[in-house]
Amino acid sequence: MNVLGVIAEFNPFHNGHKYFIDTAKKNGPFDAVVSVMSGNFSQRAQPTICDKWSRAEMAIHGGVDVVIELPLCFSVRSAYYFARGAVHLLAQTGVVSHLGFGSEQGQLDMLMKIASLLAAEPDDYRVLLKNSLAQGLSYPVARSQALQQYMGSQSNDVYELLKGPNNILAIEYLHNIIKDNLNLQPFTIPRQGDDYHSQCISGSDYSSAGAIRTALYKKPVITSAIEKVLPDSSRFILQREILEGRAPIGSETLGPIILSNLRQMELASLKEIYEVSEGLEHRIKTASLQSGSLEELRQRIKSKRYSLSRIDRILLYSLFRLDKEQFAALDQQGPQYFHILAFSSKGREILQTIKNSSPLPILSRGSQVKKLSGETDSLAGNLLAVDILASDIYSLLAPWPEMRKGGKDFLTSSLYVN
Repeated sequence: MNVLGVIAEFNPFHNGHKYFIDTAKKNGPFDAVVSVMSGNFSQRAQPTICDKWSRAEMAIHGGVDVVIELPLCFSVRSAYYFARGAVHLLAQTGVVSHLGFGSEQGQLDMLMKIASLLAAEPDDYRVLLKNSLAQGLSYPVARSQALQQYMGSQSNDVYELLKGPNNILAIEYLHNIIKDNLNLQPFTIPRQGDDYHSQCISGSDYSSAGAIRTALYKKPVITSAIEKVLPDSSRFILQREILEGRAPIGSETLGPIILSNLRQMELASLKEIYEVSEGLEHRIKTASLQSGSLEELRQRIKSKRYSLSRIDRILLYSLFRLDKEQFAALDQQGPQYFHILAFSSKGREILQTIKNSSPLPILSRGSQVKKLSGETDSLAGNLLAVDILASDIYSLLAPWPEMRKGGKDFLTSSLYVN
């Protein structure tokens, strides 16, 4: 059986995603498509435009057969750990045979070359990386510099390649597959449409998810420009979420919650938060008292060493009280369960196969989620409890007060889309 694995955020699911799914299927043929998708917070540590169930519903309508939630403890981390959690979750299904992903160039060879280098970590490269970090550079910048220096004549190619966010994730998928010898066959497809970082809808049939979100934050209406870049099913679902007061959700509404949390935290507790080092807890604490908004807080904390993306992650880790000890245990053992958000009729068959071939439990009902999350003496229970807390905090960001109730993970079963 050939089953395609896809790692995505679908934030929201747009024409570019639809193109990718349709094109990837032609590389098969594949019997089904299984996607690992971020929950209510993205890899950039931002709340998603609409909740995980509505985005999973979009994905099923767009050609995916099973949507599995990527636990928050992987979904909001650096590219390496985001990729690590996702590829291991796909590999653990026992049915996914291929991993398809988008990239700026759509060429696998150079991506594989860099990924193989990162997996091997030759001594000369490690020295170059150490020297770059000693210059006070952030880790992504230091690594890019070290790779360019190590690869010499190909440095320009490396520089251009590492400017693409899809390429960076692609390299980390491959890095983890190679390093852990995972049984996933990779292939890549060129990304369509506007640049990933584009904040404006250009008028073509393809747009970045960021541009769609920016337009909706300015005015929560599905305009003709937005309608053009969304499949009909995504447009309908997104419109429904807006009309029913559950979307759009953005990061600024999270600001008061984060500031309140930081002002209450003791320095000793803040010091133990994952990725906090070199006395950063003092800078964060001071900034939390001097800032009146999330953006002001971010700007006060940032430095040459700490990029805004890393700061965003740390702020979220602090909100969920995620410390270094928790992540050490998680990184050693990996994903602990499959939380199924949505599935198709074909997906129902795939889930039965996963059940028979994987040791990980499948969570498809709210009662199952509630039971496992109550097992506080297990890693799986603690990991799931973080996902539930994330959903409960996320619900507080809904535009309408009546949509801000918690406990949704306990009340929501996997969505079946026929």
